[in-house]
Amino acid sequence: MQEKPKVTVSKGRRAQTSAKEFSFTQADVPSANGLASFRASAWDLFSKQNLPDTTLEAWRRTDLRLLPAPDFKLPITGAFEDLPVVPAELLKPLTGDQHGGQITLLPGGSNVELDESLAKKGVIFTDFRTAEKNHPDLLKKLIGQIVKPEDGKFAALASALSENGVLLYVPKNVAVEYPFHSVLWGPGSDLAHFSHLIVYVEDGASVTYVHEAASPDEMGHAMHAGIVELYVGQGANLRFVELQSWGRHVWNFSHERARVERGGNLDWIFGAVGSRVTKNFSDLDLAGEGAQGRMSGFYFTDGTQHLDHDTQQNHLAPHCTSDLLFKGALKGRSRSVWQGMIYVAPGAQKTDGYQANRNLVLDDQARADSIPGLEILADDVRCTHGATVGKLEQEPLFYLKSRGIPQREAERLVVEGFFDPIMQRIPFEGVRERFQQAIQDKLSK
Repeated sequence: MQEKPKVTVSKGRRAQTSAKEFSFTQADVPSANGLASFRASAWDLFSKQNLPDTTLEAWRRTDLRLLPAPDFKLPITGAFEDLPVVPAELLKPLTGDQHGGQITLLPGGSNVELDESLAKKGVIFTDFRTAEKNHPDLLKKLIGQIVKPEDGKFAALASALSENGVLLYVPKNVAVEYPFHSVLWGPGSDLAHFSHLIVYVEDGASVTYVHEAASPDEMGHAMHAGIVELYVGQGANLRFVELQSWGRHVWNFSHERARVERGGNLDWIFGAVGSRVTKNFSDLDLAGEGAQGRMSGFYFTDGTQHLDHDTQQNHLAPHCTSDLLFKGALKGRSRSVWQGMIYVAPGAQKTDGYQANRNLVLDDQARADSIPGLEILADDVRCTHGATVGKLEQEPLFYLKSRGIPQREAERLVVEGFFDPIMQRIPFEGVRERFQQAIQDKLSK
């Protein structure tokens, strides 16, 4: 049974206490360089929208009334030097022994590295501040084209205030051998962090990009609002891996969308183990005939964490294929929500769409909500979906314990086996090791 929104009753009508608004003002909107008009327009949209509440279907299972919105402040220039530094392990290569480029996004600025041979081929991999100076026309052309400020309150807020961002542009027919890596590091209490990633892969090009958002556990609260825009051109290939390991005090909101053109291919891999609350929108738009997209999700919650993932697989052209598999485990009093939809547009014949969500509930007070959906407006398609919520199976546990394996070790092996189908989708040993370490860390608590 789905949990009903908590309400107060007044005069026979249902009412809900609204969350308090943010204390940001228009003076906080960056006004320099060529994005001033875009940011001002986004701020106008933000200021006209209320914070979402549980009367909205997309937010029915994520309540923001405890969000301390007025307390969040922007990082002060110069003060970031007193914040915890990026742990060295976050900067290690996750996909081999070297990077094509690496960017560290910090509250007070960025560190950028790019292989010189790639720069000579026209590849751009840089932070937003540098892009606004050196590539203003390209950035202005691409920003807000896939995720738009009007997509939601937090999309508008991130569009207006985000100066921390990454622009990755791969020219036509350029194949990048070594992966790119970026880390968004957001330490501090009562701070609001904003990020914006733009990945544009031209026709016939190929690239791998790994992005991680992280912070230490701290007292108080913090917030992150982010945008991810992915474009995969005709016959292009993009492998995009993102890991969310925010501290337990962070309220995390993100709008992410990919557009894949004719014959393009996207392999999109998620991992989420951090934050206090996460609300993530991830849309896959298969816009050209024969486009393909695969979405693989991994999450593990404990304590009182609340992770809400809302996915869309939009088949907008014929002969497209989408494949989604999300798997999660839950401990303590934590809660996960996955709500997915496969949409098939009129005329998008020969669609092949699949989605599945599997959940493993490890404690009686943990809860997983799994809501798959289909909306099909074409008549020659193959679409399937499924969702399961279950506990640890006793038979494999008994088998392992009967061979002398202790209870905790047996549980760890069963949980790792549960996640193995996701791990098999990840072609990088370093990323698999990071995910497996996260599983062990959660199970050891």
